[in-house]
Amino acid sequence: MFCFFQTFIKYIIRSLKLCSCFLGTQYNYLIVDKRGENKNVGFIQLNRPKALNALCDGLMKEMNQALDAFENDAQVGAIIITGNEKSFAAGADIKEIAKQKPFRSVMGETPFSLETESVNGFALGGGCELAMMCDIIYAGEKAQFGQPEILLGTVPGAGGTQRLTRAVGKSLAMEMVLTGDRISAKEAKESGLVSKIFPVEQLVEEALRCGEKIANNSKLVCAMAKEAVNAAFELTLTEGSRFEKRIFHATFATDDRKEGMTAFVEKRKANFKDN
Repeated sequence: MFCFFQTFIKYIIRSLKLCSCFLGTQYNYLIVDKRGENKNVGFIQLNRPKALNALCDGLMKEMNQALDAFENDAQVGAIIITGNEKSFAAGADIKEIAKQKPFRSVMGETPFSLETESVNGFALGGGCELAMMCDIIYAGEKAQFGQPEILLGTVPGAGGTQRLTRAVGKSLAMEMVLTGDRISAKEAKESGLVSKIFPVEQLVEEALRCGEKIANNSKLVCAMAKEAVNAAFELTLTEGSRFEKRIFHATFATDDRKEGMTAFVEKRKANFKDN
């Protein structure tokens, strides 16, 4: 499953109701839908506009429910998660944390299978950490990333110090974490945090286009490819190369590998069955 996150985008999804029903589940903090020509891209909109989509416990629980529903939907091969016109997620709900509620209760259950993100507007604190849980990040021109926890007398608690350092390097990560300063979309791209930048009005469309490309490939082989890339962060080059080789050989046991190569030889579009 591949996920796109977006923030602060000028894009209206159906109507901005305070609740949404999808697959029999009612949501108070999200609007959930399926998009794309083949309805194979999951779409989740954070919907706490008055709180700038702060990540409260209820929102994160609903996020898990929606993602679980998409994970169990054989038709869905990618997910877009978006915010509203003012913010993607301005961080964790400080009012909730200030009541001595552990940060883990807000972010601890966040699925780490999220994979692609598009961000415009504020992605701060927990919002930035949520973005970095993805595999691909697209940014709108006005996007801002930051880990301002130091200004609240605490530190990032959902992977900010670890993922940010791996993404942008020690020096910039240390500066952001110790000062609470934000970086722009341009700076984020230059540092390797995001892969592409788009005008605000095109961001969701581009995310959906990428999501459809991914969803139209073999979901089985996409999962294998993701596993191999993620292993690069945990293994040495020698170990990683050995792991990649095993994954490569494993694809030859799949029907989709056979279909993909046959389609190439026959000069036609592959019809993957995800097995």
